[in-house]
Amino acid sequence: MFRKCVTMALALTLLTAVCCPAALAEESTLYVKKVENLPEDFIFGMDASCVPALERSGVRYYDFDGNETDVYKVLAENGITHIRVRIWNDPYNASGQGYGGGNCDLANAIEIGKRATQYGMKLLVNFHYSDFWADPGKQMVPKAWEGMEIEQKTEAVYQFTKESLEKLKAAGVDVGMVQIGNETNQYLCGEKIWFNIQYLMQAGSKATREVYPDALVALHFANPEKGDSYLTYAKKMDYYQVDYDVFASSYYPYWHGSLDNLTSLLTTIADTYGKKVMVMETSYAYTGEDTDFNGNTIGDGGAIVKDYPFTVQGQANNVRAITDAIVNDTPAGIGVVYWEGTWISVGQNSWEENHALWEEFGSGWASSYATSYDPADAGRYYGGCAVDNQALFDAAGHPLESLKVFRLMREGNEIAPVADALEDVSLICDLNAPLQLPQTVNAVMTDNSRQAIPVQWNLTEEERNQMQTGGVADYTVTGTAGGMEARLFVSMVDYNYLSDYSFEEGGTGWTWTDLAAADELYVEDKVTDSLTGTKHFHFWSAAQNSVAFTLEQTVTDLPEGKFRFAVSIMGGDAGNHEAYAYVKVDGETVATAPMTITSYGSWDEGVIPEFDHPAGSEVVVGVYVQCQGAGKGAWGKIDDAMLNSVK
Repeated sequence: MFRKCVTMALALTLLTAVCCPAALAEESTLYVKKVENLPEDFIFGMDASCVPALERSGVRYYDFDGNETDVYKVLAENGITHIRVRIWNDPYNASGQGYGGGNCDLANAIEIGKRATQYGMKLLVNFHYSDFWADPGKQMVPKAWEGMEIEQKTEAVYQFTKESLEKLKAAGVDVGMVQIGNETNQYLCGEKIWFNIQYLMQAGSKATREVYPDALVALHFANPEKGDSYLTYAKKMDYYQVDYDVFASSYYPYWHGSLDNLTSLLTTIADTYGKKVMVMETSYAYTGEDTDFNGNTIGDGGAIVKDYPFTVQGQANNVRAITDAIVNDTPAGIGVVYWEGTWISVGQNSWEENHALWEEFGSGWASSYATSYDPADAGRYYGGCAVDNQALFDAAGHPLESLKVFRLMREGNEIAPVADALEDVSLICDLNAPLQLPQTVNAVMTDNSRQAIPVQWNLTEEERNQMQTGGVADYTVTGTAGGMEARLFVSMVDYNYLSDYSFEEGGTGWTWTDLAAADELYVEDKVTDSLTGTKHFHFWSAAQNSVAFTLEQTVTDLPEGKFRFAVSIMGGDAGNHEAYAYVKVDGETVATAPMTITSYGSWDEGVIPEFDHPAGSEVVVGVYVQCQGAGKGAWGKIDDAMLNSVK
């Protein structure tokens, strides 16, 4: 007897149609549901730091009528209220050649600030306190500040911030917010302990208050999926009495967990410490294609969460969902900023042509000249733009229909939904069972609803036989549904006697028993942490010796014979720990296999290669985990439990 194959919607496939750039703004084809309770002063920001470098590289921007115009004017007309611009101290080598990424020095910020102010937008100043990119992975000290003691560096941050803001003010730039550091997850300007970091934050805040007393002061962090870290950051800022107004978060849905988790964290921080909160960076792809011969950070493949299709409508739906979450699920939420929505290709002819422009004008993410400052990253991977497929303009500089979402969210544009894309389908099938392909696939509608439509698969009888007889293997089958290409990912597997082996059904058939009051034991939906599919069993607890549990499944229909049991685990901060897979027959443990918890992404498989199952006996397979912890809270993931016959 064999279980039926199970289908699972995993990802979304791209529709090739792109909105006509010449469409009038008043006649939008974009479906947008009104965001209720949206405040008039809600911040809709756009990071557009690279525009001057792109324009010097030959990029031109257009409005929705096809007229060449100032891109900042287009942004203002479509609901953007703030332009975010990063400032690096000295993004040039000794010969004056720019590091790239827009060569974002103070002069660049002043140029952008004047243009933003001209069209009624405020500037959101983003001080990195580095000569090049600062993010959770690197917070490099500016060349001029190398070797400074913390007292000297604190004064340098104060003077640099104050002088920069004074020059912006003298140029007539309307600054609405100042960000002290960029994604400062425990690091800032070369400092690695909070006792020193808080001095730098205080210095930047003090300078801001003196020059722009009405501007909001923001601190910016990343990785909200690591909730305990966010709570620690907020607690540290309160302990050191850092003067700031806004706790800001990056939120890229590919990597950063659920919106529910984000809003819960931000609300807790706002309620506890009396701060405003916002999403300081987000973006979403409108296509999986690359336009500048450099490759993209996000494409159709890879272990990412893909909540919406990579279409213009999917991009807009993502922005709308985040905005609604910040407005209606986060009482202290004040805004959402889209990251580099204007960063498009400098050319579409060849890599060589584009490379020359990236080098000369700094319009790629990094030039070769950055090697002297950042040899480990820019020095190895310098090149073009890796986010052109996440812009709100097409490769020729015409605005995508999704740009209108910022304006349309205020009134809504709930037109009749139409099919926008197809969900990809995954099929897991036993080699000994008939291969039955699904007769329908889900069309993703522009309102993000689903409608099942008939599908015709391109699979010959010869190919079907090959899949059935080719052993354990993965296949991709294409088809057509509603005039769009459908994709089916088929995994042919040995029959697994366990139900919900990879937790895609939420843990059906599994029982977990908490032995030490762990903080978290549940089935988690996060593709980046899963071995197969999108879900896995998750455990975490902050206190030492609070992780101890069993995870079991009872198998009642197992025939007489010999069987193999295997299950995988990964995690971290486990300290002294014991973990093993086990098999019980009629309540007696007959076999175990040790497992080790080491680090993120390092999966260890516990394998019991063979055990006997007498006729009529009850079999229980499971995992035992006990962790002392290493001071940060032991955590881990369990996935892919396999119970196969041994022939």
